[in-house]
Amino acid sequence: MSDPRSDDTDQAFLQDAVQLALDSVDQGGAPFGAVVVHNGRVIARAGNRAKQDCDATAHAEVAAIRIAGQVLGNAHMPEATLYASCEPCPMCLAAPHWARIPRIVYAARQETANRAGFADGNIAEQLYGQIHPVNPEQLGLCHIEIENSAAPFQAWLRKHEGGLR
Repeated sequence: MSDPRSDDTDQAFLQDAVQLALDSVDQGGAPFGAVVVHNGRVIARAGNRAKQDCDATAHAEVAAIRIAGQVLGNAHMPEATLYASCEPCPMCLAAPHWARIPRIVYAARQETANRAGFADGNIAEQLYGQIHPVNPEQLGLCHIEIENSAAPFQAWLRKHEGGLR
């Protein structure tokens, strides 16, 4: 779904998230990055560190929200926006809702992640009864197409010779 509020600022924050995803691949992590913006200012950035930290919850979105909470001194962020390099997995969709982040903007669609071996459809189906949430707009989800949204997955595939490791 596209968002009429989308502008160059949204695209710049998404580019930052995509760059974090590329950096994550370079550092041995998975191709995901996230940025938390609070009142127009970046307060947290993170890449995926699940593999390096041996922590299944160390996804970029969750890590960025953890950092943002520390910066703000509050677990709730109703003035924030979460920018993600890819459509959030079920866990990464739940975390901003617990943090009361009203808007989640993402670049690559889940299908792009699936092609690189990052398929979470089975989890989504167990939770929602289908692959995607019923009402993405009610969840604050907004897809904005940017030119290089697939670049982290392409880098991952090049690095791992075509498969999830």
